[in-house]
Amino acid sequence: MTPNAGTAQASPSQTLSRGIRALEILAEAQQPLTIAELADAMGVHRSVAYRILRTLEDHSLLVRDDGGRVQPGPGLAVLARGVSRNLQSAALPELTLLANTLTMSAFVAVWDREECVTLVTVDPRHSGAAVVQHPGSRHPISAGAPGIAIQSAFPEQEWRALVPGIPYRAEAAEARSRGFAASHDEVIPGVSSIAVPLRVPGSRPAALAVVYIRAAQDPDEVAGALTEAARRIEAQLG
Repeated sequence: MTPNAGTAQASPSQTLSRGIRALEILAEAQQPLTIAELADAMGVHRSVAYRILRTLEDHSLLVRDDGGRVQPGPGLAVLARGVSRNLQSAALPELTLLANTLTMSAFVAVWDREECVTLVTVDPRHSGAAVVQHPGSRHPISAGAPGIAIQSAFPEQEWRALVPGIPYRAEAAEARSRGFAASHDEVIPGVSSIAVPLRVPGSRPAALAVVYIRAAQDPDEVAGALTEAARRIEAQLG
């Protein structure tokens, strides 16, 4: 063993990285993909993609339909169930109440490096006008009400020190003052969002949000309902 072997940074696993990339591509695809299509998207030979897919298939992380096309498998749902388990459990009843009371899609977004990721979402019952915000959906932290709300949990100076590569939006300072963030047409064309910061003990702040096409309620009333729900979730997590 060389003197620096204990301190040298381990090399990343190319096979593992490719397997994760395959899952990301399948999760983003609008329909099942052929092995050739997936290999092209991964930038690898079809034989390499096939070996990776066989391993993922053995763990139920993907499945193949009768035509041989591949799509995400039920094993992913098992893994996702453990992500921020306490936050999901505390948020789900509140999201259900918000969605059905406001007739809007309600969701929790968490901060993942330079992005917001939808953790859990609930659509209102018996409403054809719901805007689906799928779990796993991503958008830049610098765009949309959830990202602004997360930024607003920090004073500008603290944010700049913590995340020097992502500017602190002027809207975040405004949201910090009034208690909620609002956006329109930033993440999904024609869609508006209202969000409040959600402080999770021991973790980075998240956001509790709703999305809608046309609002029947006053934005301040929607923000008030979100704030009350956020405080109840925080109390359960505290």
